[in-house]
Amino acid sequence: MINHTLVNKPLKLAKWSSTWSIFWAAGFLVSVPVFAQAPLVRSYPWLTLLLTGVWLCLAKFLWSKNETKIWGDLLFGFSWSWLAGSIYWGWLRWEPLIHIPIESIGLPFALWCLWRGIGKVGNCFYLGSLLGTAITDLYFYLNDLIPYWRQIMTTDTALVSPILQQAVIQVETPWGISWAVVLANILLGVSLWAMQKSQLHWWAFAGAVLCTILVDGLFWLAAAFV
Repeated sequence: MINHTLVNKPLKLAKWSSTWSIFWAAGFLVSVPVFAQAPLVRSYPWLTLLLTGVWLCLAKFLWSKNETKIWGDLLFGFSWSWLAGSIYWGWLRWEPLIHIPIESIGLPFALWCLWRGIGKVGNCFYLGSLLGTAITDLYFYLNDLIPYWRQIMTTDTALVSPILQQAVIQVETPWGISWAVVLANILLGVSLWAMQKSQLHWWAFAGAVLCTILVDGLFWLAAAFV
């Protein structure tokens, strides 16, 4: 007689391991590559843009194999984020108003794929990353940080320190801190909601959204100690 409890337990453990693997991989792709892309795109925008092709080729290779298909799926979604970031930060970073429209360059395609049930992990990762970016931009608008954004993007790197310090002073007010707490809790709530789902694409979405808080926190610390 088969003990179904013993059979199901390893399956549940495997599923739990898979969801957390996707979650941490999504978090890694949101938080770590941006610190490499940020300095690279300012000096070598065309190289950064061409690297999108490298990510797409690697994604296609991983997608073609059953054992790595899910990682190829995730990397396809990351490629959209990398492409949008390369275009905006390479040539259009002086104008904050078009940041989200450029970051949304893959949105129609992602929504179409989700409607067709194609590439759910990667497209949900992209949507989570886009949501986190939109919330961050909203914080900039609510705290009137857009003028500092424009100044930093049009000033020599060696001269941005005083501008960053002024921006930090404006953030470290009751208004700035309150909105940081509110928006961070929105991101946290959305992530926890997604993590209640069992499907892997929701965990990719959750990892992308939640780790936006980490990226924002690290950039704030960097600005505070410049």
